[in-house]
Amino acid sequence: MPAARPGGLARGPARRPAPHPYFHVVFTLPHELCRLALARPRVVYDLLFRAASETLQTFARDPKHLGGELGLTAILHTWSQTLSLHPHLHCVVTGGALAPDGSRWIPTRHPRFLFPVRALAKVFRGKFIEGLRQRFERGELGPDDALPALFHTLRQHDWVVYAKPPFAGPESVLRYLGRYTHRIALSNRRILRAKEDRVALRYRDYADGNRIKVLEVSVHEFLRRFLLHVLPHGFVRIRHYGLLANRSRRPRIARCRELLAAEAPPAPPAPESVGEKRLRLTGVDLTRCPVCGEGRMDIIAELSKLPLAPARIEILDSS
Repeated sequence: MPAARPGGLARGPARRPAPHPYFHVVFTLPHELCRLALARPRVVYDLLFRAASETLQTFARDPKHLGGELGLTAILHTWSQTLSLHPHLHCVVTGGALAPDGSRWIPTRHPRFLFPVRALAKVFRGKFIEGLRQRFERGELGPDDALPALFHTLRQHDWVVYAKPPFAGPESVLRYLGRYTHRIALSNRRILRAKEDRVALRYRDYADGNRIKVLEVSVHEFLRRFLLHVLPHGFVRIRHYGLLANRSRRPRIARCRELLAAEAPPAPPAPESVGEKRLRLTGVDLTRCPVCGEGRMDIIAELSKLPLAPARIEILDSS
């Protein structure tokens, strides 16, 4: 698989979805890893990205499933509805793969089925635990006598991988990603009240038929839960792999569109300038002459900012 280049969500022609199904696959870490995720978040979350992407590509390259390379966008979330630590990875996955020689597009065998989730979960578990063991041996997890026992415990559990039915179409993928990728742990509308030393928030209880409930906690507990989800400085929580990896996506997506007989989307419009935005919002045209009101002003040169000279202070002798 081409190495992923971290980056934000782009909507230009190079990454606009091609016209085939996209699946939503969720990889969840067991709660036994929460303590380690708090102590070593960069290591644990990087490994979550790697294990999940490699698992999907392992199945995609197997001729029993697809026999090619798929594309995926992975988005890290670390929270539950009640703001407890719940690390999981949302993956938007192409419903097909490009053949190794680029000669054909290989669709999924069933339009509503990607890969068997039980098998995905087992491979994901194996890759994550093995990666964690290697990092432990390299000293990246620090001295922790409890880690060997943790490895044993993690092998005894069934890990959770969930695959949702495919999206309705490429545009729905963009709408979903636009809503979902830059969410924070809690939106303002979920906070019902903050009074004295208590905070009440609304949440959805998935274990109780998706009922809407209210959670009230102390201010200190609220802050503690919110800060659980502050990622390490510079950590990128949206990453692209396979056909969507930054270093190779343009020619590969162009080839996929060719094989699918799909036209490339038009280039996005040029970004709106400050003057154009002000004219649209206020009706004030910054290019119109403020003196005569008729002539129009054009930019003929731009002056670079110069450092300010230090202020000169003179002390007068009044004697």
